Amino acid sequence: MRRDLIYTDGQDIKGFLSENKSMFEEVLLQHAANVRDKIEEIKLVGNINLLGNAVKLVLMVVEERRDDVIAFGNQEGIAWAKTSLTLSFKLEWVQAIRKTLWEFLYEYDHFTEDQADRERFFTMENKVNELIDEFFKGFFISYSEYKDKLIEQQTKLVENLSVPIIPVSPNISILPLIGTIDSYRASIIEEKVLFEIGKKRVEILILDLSGIAEMDHEAIQNFLKLLDGVNMMGCRTVITGLSPKIVREIVNMDISFGQKAETKGTLEQAMQDYMKLFDASRSDIQSNV
Repeated sequence: MRRDLIYTDGQDIKGFLSENKSMFEEVLLQHAANVRDKIEEIKLVGNINLLGNAVKLVLMVVEERRDDVIAFGNQEGIAWAKTSLTLSFKLEWVQAIRKTLWEFLYEYDHFTEDQADRERFFTMENKVNELIDEFFKGFFISYSEYKDKLIEQQTKLVENLSVPIIPVSPNISILPLIGTIDSYRASIIEEKVLFEIGKKRVEILILDLSGIAEMDHEAIQNFLKLLDGVNMMGCRTVITGLSPKIVREIVNMDISFGQKAETKGTLEQAMQDYMKLFDASRSDIQSNV
């Protein structure tokens, strides 16, 4: 029995825990060796008061406030997900809370001389463990949902950035592509390109592939489908910057662009040719007016 704990006759468990809050926090830190040295860092990084929240949780648990425990778990999950903190710290912390709470419940029973009531003990054990499990379940679900949503938002942002269609005139746009094009990225490019052509009424789309390092066979097939879709929307396609490696891949696959697209050696060459056409067309319109 801990002789330094404070107990008042008739005191309920909530009062006992509140009265011995400092001792509870001290014992808790002893059980969470890895987290102990991170307390201030976690508070600074995520504005999360681990000790204060631990006391708040155990008081909810001993009062059997199930809805509050679940809501608090959800709240903690989102707060934790907003930081770069690992789940291993949280798991250790929750287990330390559980262990510390049971030690204090044991001491409380000694003070109240209820330790012989075995049925009462096991009933309390089930309730306490169940509520702490509910807290962690709520924490983990909200943590996972927040992270999944964040990943989805970042993925959409990357997808949009990976298809940068740049208008250079009212009817001419450039799509410079860089990196590696796999089948997934090819499908994203197709979706975005067709949408932008319809939205901006693009008549000539210059696809610059000078920054493409590699295209697999499936990506090339999808690329040909993209050219078909562009043509069906009444837009002419000009391809520039084909690397020798990609050209060899296309030749080995016995594929030809045919009437699907025109090719130019460089983006600069294509821009010079088509901007001349644009300027000539604009001059004709102005002279007719």
